Amino acid sequence: MPSAQTMKLRSQNYHGNVNKAGKVPKSLIKKEENLPVGPILLGVFLFVVVGSALFQILNVASSGQEI
Repeated sequence: MPSAQTMKLRSQNYHGNVNKAGKVPKSLIKKEENLPVGPILLGVFLFVVVGSALFQILNVASSGQEI
């Protein structure tokens, strides 16, 4: 069992930390500005997906088949 002095010191440290909750300097907060995918890669991906969908629609329309 810890001594009374140790318990008092731990209690003071705990109460000091409770009062500081949520007061983190802005320099320590991580900023989520980095995009996982670049805008050029996203554009290429959309071009391929939309282009292939349009190509498929035109092929089906020109051949006269039902979807």
